[in-house]
Amino acid sequence: MRSRYTAFVKRDERYLLRTWHPRTRPARVDFEPGLTWTGLEVLETTDGSAFHSTGTVTFRASYRGGALHERSRFERVEGAWVYVDGDFVE
Repeated sequence: MRSRYTAFVKRDERYLLRTWHPRTRPARVDFEPGLTWTGLEVLETTDGSAFHSTGTVTFRASYRGGALHERSRFERVEGAWVYVDGDFVE
């Protein structure tokens, strides 16, 4: 999760696509023009250890003027954790 946040901060599309599940991966990542990320707070994790094949991360990513609060789902594909999708948390 932290590495994907850093990739969004740096606008590293290649890394984001590489760490996105093939089933849900978009053709490209559209970055919001002028958006400046200011911090990441991991609020909760479930599963996701070496003994699991799935896991979730609930986080709040702050940006100038607001925050994104999401519960993300991850799966292990060929030994690597990849982002599947997420739900916004209110």
